[in-house]
Amino acid sequence: MLQETLEPAWVEAFETVLSRCGAARGDTVAVLSESQSRPVLPALARFAAQRLGCQVFSLQLPTRFEPGPAVRSTGASTAIGGMQPVVAALAASTLVVDCTVEGLMHAPELPAILQGGARVIYVSNEHPEALVRLLPGEGLEARVKDHVKRLRAAKVMRVHSAAGTDLAISLEGAACGGNWGTTTRPGTMTHWPGGLALAFPRAGSVNGRLVLAEGDVNLTFKRYLEKPVTLTIEDDHVNRIAGSGVDAELMRSYIAAWGDREAYAVSHVGYGLNEAARWDSMALYDRRDFNGTELRAFAGNFLYSTGANEVAGRFTRGHFDLPLRGCTVTLDGVAVVEEGRLL
Repeated sequence: MLQETLEPAWVEAFETVLSRCGAARGDTVAVLSESQSRPVLPALARFAAQRLGCQVFSLQLPTRFEPGPAVRSTGASTAIGGMQPVVAALAASTLVVDCTVEGLMHAPELPAILQGGARVIYVSNEHPEALVRLLPGEGLEARVKDHVKRLRAAKVMRVHSAAGTDLAISLEGAACGGNWGTTTRPGTMTHWPGGLALAFPRAGSVNGRLVLAEGDVNLTFKRYLEKPVTLTIEDDHVNRIAGSGVDAELMRSYIAAWGDREAYAVSHVGYGLNEAARWDSMALYDRRDFNGTELRAFAGNFLYSTGANEVAGRFTRGHFDLPLRGCTVTLDGVAVVEEGRLL
Protein backbone atom coordinates (compact mmCIF):
# COMPACT_ATOMS: atom_id res chain seq x y z
CA MET A 1 0.00 0.00 0.00
CA LEU A 2 1.33 3.44 -0.91
CA GLN A 3 1.90 5.84 1.97
CA GLU A 4 0.08 9.17 2.21
CA THR A 5 2.65 11.76 3.14
CA LEU A 6 3.30 15.31 1.94
CA GLU A 7 5.62 14.40 -0.91
CA PRO A 8 7.13 17.47 -2.63
CA ALA A 9 6.03 16.18 -6.04
CA TRP A 10 2.44 15.96 -4.83
CA VAL A 11 2.47 19.49 -3.41
CA GLU A 12 3.89 20.69 -6.73
CA ALA A 13 1.11 18.91 -8.64
CA PHE A 14 -1.57 20.53 -6.49
CA GLU A 15 0.10 23.91 -6.96
CA THR A 16 0.07 23.38 -10.72
CA VAL A 17 -3.62 22.50 -10.81
CA LEU A 18 -4.70 25.35 -8.53
CA SER A 19 -2.71 27.84 -10.58
CA ARG A 20 -4.37 26.51 -13.74
CA CYS A 21 -7.66 27.19 -11.95
CA GLY A 22 -6.58 30.83 -11.70
CA ALA A 23 -5.64 30.83 -8.01
CA ALA A 24 -3.27 33.74 -7.41
CA ARG A 25 -1.84 35.87 -4.62
CA GLY A 26 -4.59 37.47 -2.54
CA ASP A 27 -7.37 35.15 -3.69
CA THR A 28 -9.49 33.42 -1.03
CA VAL A 29 -9.31 29.64 -1.25
CA ALA A 30 -11.65 27.45 0.80
CA VAL A 31 -10.55 23.85 1.38
CA LEU A 32 -13.67 21.78 2.09
CA SER A 33 -13.40 18.33 3.65
CA GLU A 34 -15.28 15.99 5.96
CA SER A 35 -14.31 13.68 8.79
CA GLN A 36 -13.96 10.70 6.44
CA SER A 37 -11.96 12.58 3.79
CA ARG A 38 -8.52 11.25 2.87
CA PRO A 39 -6.46 13.55 5.17
CA VAL A 40 -3.57 14.05 2.75
CA LEU A 41 -5.78 15.71 0.10
CA PRO A 42 -6.91 18.80 2.05
CA ALA A 43 -3.39 19.07 3.49
CA LEU A 44 -1.88 19.15 0.00
CA ALA A 45 -4.50 21.68 -1.12
CA ARG A 46 -3.70 24.00 1.79
CA PHE A 47 0.05 23.85 1.22
CA ALA A 48 -0.34 24.46 -2.51
CA ALA A 49 -2.69 27.43 -2.04
CA GLN A 50 -0.34 28.98 0.53
CA ARG A 51 2.61 28.57 -1.81
CA LEU A 52 0.64 30.55 -4.39
CA GLY A 53 0.12 33.37 -1.88
CA CYS A 54 -3.61 32.80 -1.46
CA GLN A 55 -5.65 33.44 1.68
CA VAL A 56 -6.62 29.94 2.77
CA PHE A 57 -9.19 28.64 5.22
CA SER A 58 -10.37 25.10 5.94
CA LEU A 59 -13.85 23.77 6.61
CA GLN A 60 -14.06 20.22 7.92
CA LEU A 61 -17.58 18.92 8.39
CA PRO A 62 -18.74 15.70 10.06
CA THR A 63 -19.47 12.91 7.62
CA ARG A 64 -23.15 12.06 7.72
CA PHE A 65 -24.15 8.42 8.07
CA GLU A 66 -27.69 7.56 7.05
CA PRO A 67 -29.71 4.35 7.35
CA GLY A 68 -30.20 2.12 4.33
CA PRO A 69 -27.80 0.67 1.75
CA ALA A 70 -24.20 1.84 1.72
CA VAL A 71 -23.83 4.86 -0.57
CA ARG A 72 -20.94 4.88 -3.02
CA SER A 73 -19.91 6.79 -6.11
CA THR A 74 -22.84 9.22 -6.17
CA GLY A 75 -21.08 12.54 -6.76
CA ALA A 76 -23.46 14.04 -4.20
CA SER A 77 -21.85 14.67 -0.83
CA THR A 78 -24.29 15.14 2.04
CA ALA A 79 -21.68 16.69 4.34
CA ILE A 80 -22.97 20.29 4.08
CA GLY A 81 -26.49 19.22 4.98
CA GLY A 82 -28.02 22.52 3.88
CA MET A 83 -26.13 24.61 6.46
CA GLN A 84 -26.40 28.15 5.13
CA PRO A 85 -23.32 29.58 6.91
CA VAL A 86 -21.21 26.93 5.15
CA VAL A 87 -22.82 27.67 1.79
CA ALA A 88 -22.28 31.42 2.29
CA ALA A 89 -18.61 30.99 3.17
CA LEU A 90 -17.95 28.81 0.13
CA ALA A 91 -19.93 31.04 -2.24
CA ALA A 92 -17.93 34.08 -1.14
CA SER A 93 -14.60 32.38 -1.89
CA THR A 94 -12.61 32.76 -5.10
CA LEU A 95 -11.92 29.03 -5.34
CA VAL A 96 -13.31 26.05 -3.44
CA VAL A 97 -11.13 22.94 -3.32
CA ASP A 98 -13.67 20.21 -2.69
CA CYS A 99 -12.08 17.28 -0.83
CA THR A 100 -15.32 15.66 0.32
CA VAL A 101 -15.56 11.93 -0.24
CA GLU A 102 -18.31 11.95 -2.86
CA GLY A 103 -17.88 15.51 -4.13
CA LEU A 104 -20.35 18.34 -4.66
CA MET A 105 -21.12 17.65 -8.34
CA HIS A 106 -24.74 16.66 -7.66
CA ALA A 107 -25.07 18.09 -4.14
CA PRO A 108 -28.15 20.30 -3.63
CA GLU A 109 -26.00 23.16 -2.28
CA LEU A 110 -23.80 23.44 -5.40
CA PRO A 111 -26.02 25.88 -7.39
CA ALA A 112 -26.00 28.43 -4.56
CA ILE A 113 -22.22 28.13 -4.18
CA LEU A 114 -21.68 28.72 -7.89
CA GLN A 115 -24.21 31.56 -8.03
CA GLY A 116 -22.07 33.36 -5.47
CA GLY A 117 -19.30 33.47 -8.06
CA ALA A 118 -17.01 30.81 -6.61
CA ARG A 119 -15.39 28.27 -8.86
CA VAL A 120 -15.09 24.74 -7.54
CA ILE A 121 -12.60 21.97 -8.21
CA TYR A 122 -13.46 18.55 -6.83
CA VAL A 123 -10.32 16.59 -6.05
CA SER A 124 -11.43 13.01 -6.57
CA ASN A 125 -10.91 10.78 -3.55
CA GLU A 126 -7.89 9.07 -5.11
CA HIS A 127 -4.42 8.37 -3.80
CA PRO A 128 -2.24 11.41 -4.71
CA GLU A 129 -0.03 9.17 -6.86
CA ALA A 130 -2.94 8.72 -9.27
CA LEU A 131 -3.74 12.44 -9.29
CA VAL A 132 -0.14 13.27 -10.22
CA ARG A 133 -0.22 10.79 -13.11
CA LEU A 134 -3.36 12.46 -14.37
CA LEU A 135 -2.42 16.12 -14.25
CA PRO A 136 -4.59 18.01 -16.77
CA GLY A 137 -2.66 18.21 -20.04
CA GLU A 138 -2.64 21.24 -22.31
CA GLY A 139 -4.46 19.44 -25.14
CA LEU A 140 -7.21 17.92 -23.03
CA GLU A 141 -9.25 21.11 -22.67
CA ALA A 142 -9.45 21.65 -26.42
CA ARG A 143 -10.39 18.01 -27.03
CA VAL A 144 -13.17 18.03 -24.43
CA LYS A 145 -14.59 21.33 -25.70
CA ASP A 146 -14.62 19.97 -29.25
CA HIS A 147 -16.56 16.86 -28.24
CA VAL A 148 -19.00 18.82 -26.09
CA LYS A 149 -19.81 20.92 -29.16
CA ARG A 150 -20.45 17.71 -31.10
CA LEU A 151 -22.77 16.42 -28.37
CA ARG A 152 -24.71 19.67 -28.25
CA ALA A 153 -25.14 19.73 -32.02
CA ALA A 154 -26.29 16.11 -32.29
CA LYS A 155 -29.82 14.76 -32.07
CA VAL A 156 -29.12 11.05 -31.60
CA MET A 157 -26.36 8.99 -30.00
CA ARG A 158 -26.14 5.32 -30.96
CA VAL A 159 -23.95 2.78 -29.20
CA HIS A 160 -23.08 -0.70 -30.50
CA SER A 161 -20.59 -3.38 -29.55
CA ALA A 162 -19.57 -6.88 -30.61
CA ALA A 163 -20.74 -8.03 -27.17
CA GLY A 164 -24.31 -7.10 -28.11
CA THR A 165 -24.87 -3.53 -26.95
CA ASP A 166 -27.46 -1.76 -29.10
CA LEU A 167 -28.53 1.51 -27.53
CA ALA A 168 -30.41 4.51 -28.92
CA ILE A 169 -30.25 7.81 -27.03
CA SER A 170 -32.09 10.97 -28.00
CA LEU A 171 -29.98 14.05 -27.27
CA GLU A 172 -32.74 16.55 -27.97
CA GLY A 173 -33.25 18.57 -24.82
CA ALA A 174 -30.27 16.93 -23.10
CA ALA A 175 -27.85 18.91 -20.94
CA CYS A 176 -24.38 18.33 -22.37
CA GLY A 177 -21.07 19.22 -20.81
CA GLY A 178 -17.50 18.16 -20.29
CA ASN A 179 -14.64 18.26 -17.89
CA TRP A 180 -10.90 18.63 -18.40
CA GLY A 181 -9.72 19.06 -14.80
CA THR A 182 -9.39 22.85 -14.42
CA THR A 183 -11.64 25.90 -14.51
CA THR A 184 -10.95 29.63 -14.46
CA ARG A 185 -14.47 30.98 -14.98
CA PRO A 186 -16.42 32.13 -11.88
CA GLY A 187 -19.52 30.07 -11.17
CA THR A 188 -18.25 26.85 -12.72
CA MET A 189 -17.12 23.46 -11.44
CA THR A 190 -14.56 20.90 -12.56
CA HIS A 191 -13.02 17.74 -11.20
CA TRP A 192 -9.52 16.31 -11.19
CA PRO A 193 -8.84 13.92 -12.91
CA GLY A 194 -10.82 15.08 -15.93
CA GLY A 195 -11.41 14.04 -19.52
CA LEU A 196 -15.12 13.35 -20.12
CA ALA A 197 -17.89 14.46 -22.45
CA LEU A 198 -21.33 13.74 -21.00
CA ALA A 199 -25.03 14.19 -21.69
CA PHE A 200 -27.89 14.09 -19.19
CA PRO A 201 -30.84 13.04 -21.39
CA ARG A 202 -34.33 14.35 -20.82
CA ALA A 203 -37.05 11.89 -19.78
CA GLY A 204 -38.02 9.18 -22.26
CA SER A 205 -34.79 9.35 -24.29
CA VAL A 206 -32.98 6.01 -23.82
CA ASN A 207 -33.95 2.58 -25.14
CA GLY A 208 -32.14 -0.60 -26.10
CA ARG A 209 -29.70 -3.13 -24.72
CA LEU A 210 -26.47 -2.57 -22.79
CA VAL A 211 -24.15 -5.56 -22.53
CA LEU A 212 -21.42 -5.38 -19.91
CA ALA A 213 -18.75 -7.76 -21.18
CA GLU A 214 -15.97 -9.50 -19.33
CA GLY A 215 -13.45 -6.84 -18.27
CA ASP A 216 -15.95 -3.99 -18.25
CA VAL A 217 -16.26 -2.19 -14.93
CA ASN A 218 -18.82 -1.58 -12.23
CA LEU A 219 -17.23 1.35 -10.41
CA THR A 220 -19.77 1.39 -7.61
CA PHE A 221 -18.38 -2.02 -6.63
CA LYS A 222 -14.81 -1.24 -7.83
CA ARG A 223 -14.94 -4.50 -9.75
CA TYR A 224 -13.97 -5.78 -13.20
CA LEU A 225 -16.77 -8.00 -14.48
CA GLU A 226 -15.92 -11.65 -14.86
CA LYS A 227 -19.15 -12.68 -16.63
CA PRO A 228 -21.39 -10.71 -19.02
CA VAL A 229 -24.40 -8.83 -17.70
CA THR A 230 -27.16 -7.62 -20.03
CA LEU A 231 -29.35 -4.65 -19.13
CA THR A 232 -32.61 -4.22 -21.04
CA ILE A 233 -33.55 -0.54 -21.05
CA GLU A 234 -37.00 0.78 -21.91
CA ASP A 235 -38.11 4.37 -21.53
CA ASP A 236 -34.88 5.20 -19.63
CA HIS A 237 -35.27 2.43 -17.05
CA VAL A 238 -33.47 -0.88 -16.65
CA ASN A 239 -36.32 -3.37 -16.58
CA ARG A 240 -34.22 -6.55 -16.68
CA ILE A 241 -30.74 -7.50 -15.48
CA ALA A 242 -29.79 -10.78 -17.13
CA GLY A 243 -26.70 -12.83 -16.43
CA SER A 244 -25.31 -15.63 -14.31
CA GLY A 245 -22.72 -15.35 -11.58
CA VAL A 246 -21.95 -12.89 -8.85
CA ASP A 247 -21.69 -9.76 -11.07
CA ALA A 248 -25.34 -9.93 -12.12
CA GLU A 249 -26.44 -10.94 -8.63
CA LEU A 250 -24.66 -7.98 -7.06
CA MET A 251 -26.27 -5.53 -9.50
CA ARG A 252 -29.74 -6.96 -8.98
CA SER A 253 -29.36 -6.94 -5.20
CA TYR A 254 -27.91 -3.45 -4.79
CA ILE A 255 -30.22 -1.65 -7.18
CA ALA A 256 -33.29 -3.31 -5.66
CA ALA A 257 -32.18 -2.38 -2.13
CA TRP A 258 -33.13 1.26 -2.73
CA GLY A 259 -36.79 0.39 -3.26
CA ASP A 260 -36.85 3.25 -5.75
CA ARG A 261 -37.75 2.95 -9.43
CA GLU A 262 -35.61 5.98 -10.22
CA ALA A 263 -32.49 4.01 -9.21
CA TYR A 264 -33.08 1.97 -12.39
CA ALA A 265 -33.18 5.06 -14.64
CA VAL A 266 -30.42 6.65 -16.71
CA SER A 267 -28.39 9.40 -15.09
CA HIS A 268 -25.88 10.30 -17.81
CA VAL A 269 -24.17 8.89 -20.88
CA GLY A 270 -20.88 9.85 -22.49
CA TYR A 271 -17.39 8.79 -23.36
CA GLY A 272 -13.82 9.18 -22.11
CA LEU A 273 -11.26 11.48 -23.71
CA ASN A 274 -8.19 11.24 -21.49
CA GLU A 275 -5.32 9.46 -23.23
CA ALA A 276 -3.28 9.41 -20.00
CA ALA A 277 -5.94 7.47 -18.10
CA ARG A 278 -5.76 3.68 -18.12
CA TRP A 279 -8.42 0.96 -17.98
CA ASP A 280 -6.12 -1.41 -16.13
CA SER A 281 -5.19 0.97 -13.28
CA MET A 282 -7.76 -0.40 -10.83
CA ALA A 283 -5.82 -3.66 -10.66
CA LEU A 284 -2.81 -1.81 -9.24
CA TYR A 285 -4.42 -0.15 -6.21
CA ASP A 286 -5.92 -1.30 -2.94
CA ARG A 287 -9.63 -0.50 -2.90
CA ARG A 288 -9.24 2.14 -0.20
CA ASP A 289 -6.70 3.95 -2.40
CA PHE A 290 -8.94 4.07 -5.45
CA ASN A 291 -12.06 6.07 -6.31
CA GLY A 292 -12.25 5.29 -10.02
CA THR A 293 -12.38 8.63 -11.81
CA GLU A 294 -9.55 7.40 -14.04
CA LEU A 295 -11.73 4.58 -15.36
CA ARG A 296 -14.55 7.00 -16.11
CA ALA A 297 -12.19 9.09 -18.24
CA PHE A 298 -9.93 6.66 -20.13
CA ALA A 299 -10.03 7.43 -23.84
CA GLY A 300 -12.60 5.49 -25.85
CA ASN A 301 -14.71 4.09 -23.05
CA PHE A 302 -18.49 4.46 -23.20
CA LEU A 303 -19.80 5.50 -19.79
CA TYR A 304 -23.37 4.61 -18.85
CA SER A 305 -24.65 5.70 -15.45
CA THR A 306 -27.87 5.08 -13.56
CA GLY A 307 -29.38 7.27 -10.86
CA ALA A 308 -30.19 10.93 -10.35
CA ASN A 309 -30.80 13.10 -13.42
CA GLU A 310 -32.02 16.64 -12.77
CA VAL A 311 -32.75 17.21 -16.48
CA ALA A 312 -35.27 14.37 -16.36
CA GLY A 313 -36.57 15.44 -12.94
CA ARG A 314 -35.34 12.30 -11.20
CA PHE A 315 -33.65 12.16 -7.81
CA THR A 316 -32.29 9.06 -6.07
CA ARG A 317 -29.29 8.01 -3.99
CA GLY A 318 -28.80 4.77 -5.92
CA HIS A 319 -26.08 5.07 -8.57
CA PHE A 320 -24.00 2.92 -10.93
CA ASP A 321 -21.10 4.14 -13.08
CA LEU A 322 -20.40 1.58 -15.81
CA PRO A 323 -17.46 2.19 -18.19
CA LEU A 324 -17.58 -0.18 -21.19
CA ARG A 325 -14.76 -1.06 -23.59
CA GLY A 326 -15.01 -2.00 -27.23
CA CYS A 327 -18.05 0.13 -28.08
CA THR A 328 -18.73 2.19 -31.20
CA VAL A 329 -20.39 5.52 -30.42
CA THR A 330 -21.96 7.61 -33.18
CA LEU A 331 -23.50 11.08 -33.11
CA ASP A 332 -26.08 11.52 -35.88
CA GLY A 333 -24.39 8.62 -37.68
CA VAL A 334 -20.82 9.94 -37.40
CA ALA A 335 -18.49 7.81 -35.27
CA VAL A 336 -16.61 9.51 -32.44
CA VAL A 337 -15.50 6.22 -30.86
CA GLU A 338 -14.93 3.10 -32.96
CA GLU A 339 -14.67 -0.27 -31.22
CA GLY A 340 -13.28 1.41 -28.14
CA ARG A 341 -10.85 3.68 -29.98
CA LEU A 342 -11.33 7.44 -29.72
CA LEU A 343 -11.37 8.99 -33.19
